[in-house]
Amino acid sequence: MMTRRQRIINLLEERDYSVSELAVILEMRGKGSKKVIIEDLKAIAKTLKREGKVLLVQPAVCRKCGFVFSPDIRLPSKCPRCKSNWIEEPRFKISQR
Repeated sequence: MMTRRQRIINLLEERDYSVSELAVILEMRGKGSKKVIIEDLKAIAKTLKREGKVLLVQPAVCRKCGFVFSPDIRLPSKCPRCKSNWIEEPRFKISQR
C-alpha cells in the first residue's frame, strides 16, 4: 500500500493538479486537508531533488485583476493588488531536471 505522499508523486508525474484536485482524488475532507497537502508538497519537493526531479509550480493568479503570485508552494488567500479573494490555485507537476 502506498503512502499519501507516494500517491501524490504518482499523480503529479502524470499531469498537473491543484491542491483542491489532489484533496478530492485522495478523498481528504475537512478544514485542514489543504494544509496537509501543502506540507506534503514541500516535503516531496525536497525528496525529488535527491532523485534528479523537480516539482514545477504554475503560480496562483487573481481571477479579478490578473495578478500573478510568486511560484511558491502555498495557497494565497487574497490578492495584494485588488484585495479580491477570487484566486485560481497554483498547479503542481513533477518533471525530470
